[in-house]
Amino acid sequence: MEMNLADFVLIVVLVGVGSALSYAGLWIALRLNLSERQQEMESQLSLLTSTLKALEARVAELSRPAGAEAAGVAGAAAKEAVPAGEEQVTPETLVVIAAAVTAFLGKKVRIRSAKILRPAHASASAWSQQGRVLVHGSHSLRMRG
Repeated sequence: MEMNLADFVLIVVLVGVGSALSYAGLWIALRLNLSERQQEMESQLSLLTSTLKALEARVAELSRPAGAEAAGVAGAAAKEAVPAGEEQVTPETLVVIAAAVTAFLGKKVRIRSAKILRPAHASASAWSQQGRVLVHGSHSLRMRG
């Protein structure tokens, strides 16, 4: 069976038109899918935004009663428990800690005492610290490649 030029041209045109129609159909489907996904993402974003605002309002609501209670306890604890010359935990810090714990637990908390802990290396002498530096520096590190 021989194919003449007219048949060949007809096949090429049909394949070209079919390819163009397939491309156009897929392009339209892609754009519609993209538009739907974008609308879905925008709705989820607005839902997350409203949830975040509600959580912020709830944290503010929970921090007010707990904050007032913690500030009163902080004032009494600061006068009694902290020796002179040492840093104190401020009432503002206690309010923030109480609000965070209240938000986490879902119920009011009362801070009975709080103190600032010194890092372990702050109390170490310069000689012991220098010894640790030398020991750590003596370890050979292998590079993995």
